[in-house]
Amino acid sequence: MRVKAFVAGVEKGKIDAFKNIQETVKDIKKINKEYHYFNEISDWLALAQVKQKKKGKLSGVAVSVKDAICVKGVESKAGSAILNTYKPLFNATVVEKVINEGGLIIGKTSQDAFGFGSFNVNVGNKMDIPLNPFDKKRACGGSSGGCAGITQKIGKAHVSLAESTGGSIVAPASFCDVVGICPTYGLVSRYGLIDYANSLDKIGTMGKTVEDAALLLEVIAGHDKKDSTSVKSKKVVYSTFVKKKVKGMKIGVLKLGKGVDKQVVHAVQEGIKKLEKEGVSIKEVSLPYTEKYGVSAYYLLALCEASTNLARYCGLRYGESGKLGGHFNEYFSKVRSAHLGKEAKRRIILGTFARMAGHRDAFYLKAAQVRTKIIEEYKKVFTEIDAIVCPAMPVLPLKIKDIDKLSPLQNYMMDILTVGPNLAGLPHMTVPVMKMKGLPIGMMLIGDHFNEDKIIQLGSWIE
Repeated sequence: MRVKAFVAGVEKGKIDAFKNIQETVKDIKKINKEYHYFNEISDWLALAQVKQKKKGKLSGVAVSVKDAICVKGVESKAGSAILNTYKPLFNATVVEKVINEGGLIIGKTSQDAFGFGSFNVNVGNKMDIPLNPFDKKRACGGSSGGCAGITQKIGKAHVSLAESTGGSIVAPASFCDVVGICPTYGLVSRYGLIDYANSLDKIGTMGKTVEDAALLLEVIAGHDKKDSTSVKSKKVVYSTFVKKKVKGMKIGVLKLGKGVDKQVVHAVQEGIKKLEKEGVSIKEVSLPYTEKYGVSAYYLLALCEASTNLARYCGLRYGESGKLGGHFNEYFSKVRSAHLGKEAKRRIILGTFARMAGHRDAFYLKAAQVRTKIIEEYKKVFTEIDAIVCPAMPVLPLKIKDIDKLSPLQNYMMDILTVGPNLAGLPHMTVPVMKMKGLPIGMMLIGDHFNEDKIIQLGSWIE
């Protein structure tokens, strides 16, 4: 059931919200035993919230939250063992907004530790990898894989708060056949988000339909004085743009380089045909600078910021601790070695190297300059079109056993289509277009800054 229809049923007394959330929690626990979508199920919190009978746009709706987004009193560890037992004393702003609109927080979803991954296989020590809802041998996509998996698998009215740094919303949405919206940087408050890379992180939404994801976005969007990167922008009711006529709009079909699966290309072409039938005009566009330098610039910037952000988890003030002994370097190295995963260590080392004195100008500052050029390239393209269209992921969902065979560089190249809009802080959305051999493929729409309404409008004609 779509969220708006469910809320209308609750408010008219046709749906018992308390009974529904009991059934939802029961379903979630059953699904989680098999698919591992949650790090923590907060059934006690959801049941307490439903008794308050708050009315709003999400009255009685089950809402799952990515593990990196803080929920008061619920273990929030960003998918990493180094934050085991951490229970925030406050809610993230987006969580507070959801609760104020009657949403019920059902738990914290699985993710790559701190968001470090494209497949959600880099989970924390002793944590389970979430499994693709269409084939349990395959990955959900990362890093918001748990959000996407449960959004697809749950039969009840449900939406999810996700987060993206370089593609972590649209990638898993594509692999799990759901809608994922990553907003303009600054549109949604990041207060209460456990950071990966501050200049790139964005909290977004997932839903079964464009309308569901858009409705959650309109709930969480808006300026927040607690977040210095939060932008003052006009209030937009995003869900009203669903199925709004698109005749006369223009989209740019991104010219693709090598490495994109032919089945993925075919599926996206079918999605484009749907838009053409509705009167949308098409032209081919290219982003040569982004294609050539996007992945390199993204990983340099993201890893430098990550190494800085994760330095606080040294076993003294933040994160898991150990038995005190030896000098400081020995102590914190022992704690971090025990609780951080292989990928987290790799990214910390690379980021630390790139921002060291003597390397900073050659790597970090150069990447920042490239980022400016990438923004300029997008801005030039958007003078002629309303949105860019391309695949979200270059491949079908991979088998988990095959991911282990990929080199770190091959892993990072999976983000080739998603790092561009994330570097530029542009809104982008995945919409399911087709299944090939039973596996889903998502089409990505990228808009100019604060043009979420346009991509929602276009995307609603594809699903």
